Amino acid sequence: MPTESRHGPHGSGNGTGRKGPRKLLIALLALVLAGTLGTGGWLLWGRGGGGGSDASGKSQDPVAQGPLDVRETVEKPPASTNGKMAFRFSVDDMKPGEHVEMPGMWATDRILAKGINKTLVGMSIGTDAAPGDEKWRLALDGPICGYTRHVTGDNRTAVLFRANDRADEALCNQVAFVDLDDGRLVWEARFPVSQAGPESADATGTDKDRPGVTLAHGTVAVTWGGGTLGYDMKNGDTRWSTTTTAPCQDMGVAGGRGLIVREQCASGEDPLSAGAWRSITYKLRKLDPATGKALWTYSLAQGVRDVQVPSVDPAVVAVSAGDSEVTDLISLDDQGHNRATISLRNGAYVAECLLTDYLLIDDCPTITVGKDQVFIRSKDQPEVPTWNWIIGFDLATGKTTKKFDSGRGALLYPVRMSGDQLLALRVSEDNIAPNSLVALEPSTAEEVPYLYFGLPYEARLMTMMEHNDVVVQNGRLFFGVKSAQVPTDAKTKQWMYLVLGIEGSAPQKS
Repeated sequence: MPTESRHGPHGSGNGTGRKGPRKLLIALLALVLAGTLGTGGWLLWGRGGGGGSDASGKSQDPVAQGPLDVRETVEKPPASTNGKMAFRFSVDDMKPGEHVEMPGMWATDRILAKGINKTLVGMSIGTDAAPGDEKWRLALDGPICGYTRHVTGDNRTAVLFRANDRADEALCNQVAFVDLDDGRLVWEARFPVSQAGPESADATGTDKDRPGVTLAHGTVAVTWGGGTLGYDMKNGDTRWSTTTTAPCQDMGVAGGRGLIVREQCASGEDPLSAGAWRSITYKLRKLDPATGKALWTYSLAQGVRDVQVPSVDPAVVAVSAGDSEVTDLISLDDQGHNRATISLRNGAYVAECLLTDYLLIDDCPTITVGKDQVFIRSKDQPEVPTWNWIIGFDLATGKTTKKFDSGRGALLYPVRMSGDQLLALRVSEDNIAPNSLVALEPSTAEEVPYLYFGLPYEARLMTMMEHNDVVVQNGRLFFGVKSAQVPTDAKTKQWMYLVLGIEGSAPQKS
């Protein structure tokens, strides 16, 4: 999968020599279709040709946001719920055994941006793109080693990378702030490496000393083990810094409406030994993004295996107590005190946070937090056809609120909040009904359809939110892989989807 040359294997980037599926898609992109697609409906499936429902009337108008705010957009019901292809990024020349990391995916109103190894690329929405067809391309000095899902009000984000060209030993100690619309490097800076051991890791999979990055108002925050740094979004100057002392380290930061840093302290002699998590304790510090001052600290009991922060404001903590899976959700008040604990130990519900080589402590793809509730999904029900539901829990009491049923032959996953509404993905399991993006109204349990769509067979696994990026932005739904890999025993080069985008078949309402 070439990503370093401008046009990859296709020379001028005009698509010569691409495989049949790509040629078919180019034809589809040129059409504005209604109803079902004559070739089997694999990328377009509508229920009626009319406009999207305005029945709820509940969707908030977008809150005015400045360039230093972290983006929180409110999606509008589309003019048509018929889903059509909005974008595709694919490759047709991956070799047997080839593996490519693709950390991070971000969307604006006109650009889909993706991390690919040591490069950020931006591609125009509405195109069928391959490596070499980028609108812009930003080559970093080494592989991306950290990123955040957050984007500012003027479409900027931050990534970490290794400076291969600047040191004998490339360390993950560089941060870049990037404009997603034009690929411009706004600024970059170098941060320290923990003295306890630069990015040490062993077979236990420990993430000791791994840096993390996120955004809050006006600030790009980086944890580097020995402390946390706050950079000014405008120019990259250091606004503030905090330090930790051994055996404690800052291990990850959650952002958005505020900042919460996760501090990890090891009490055993060998913090890298198997089972060392039993001697680790965690603290969470909420910081003022402007000054780095700690507003409150929340301590967790020893023996907690992992702690994630799906939401900073309201503060919600996902705890894995003695298990690798999330066992409890804890809501905190404005002073960092426990409001309610939601136990998931009975096995009826699933709350997933990703544990990857990139230190994102706020990447919990099926935990969505609203103003007063947290939404998670139930386990898949064993009956045939399969089904599940999304359940809301009150953040003040921990009690269940509204329940949203997927319907038989489908699975329902929370995606993100859109104002006061919950956006959810309904994945068809019966190969008959279409997939859909829907808006759920927590106060009334009303469901408003946004998009109905089919997917090609080759893209069927991209809806698995725990393994892929799923982004809803500006009326479009994007699925993107986090990495691409071809089995070593493959006999030929492989063609595969990397990003797939869906939008309504009629122009979006103004």
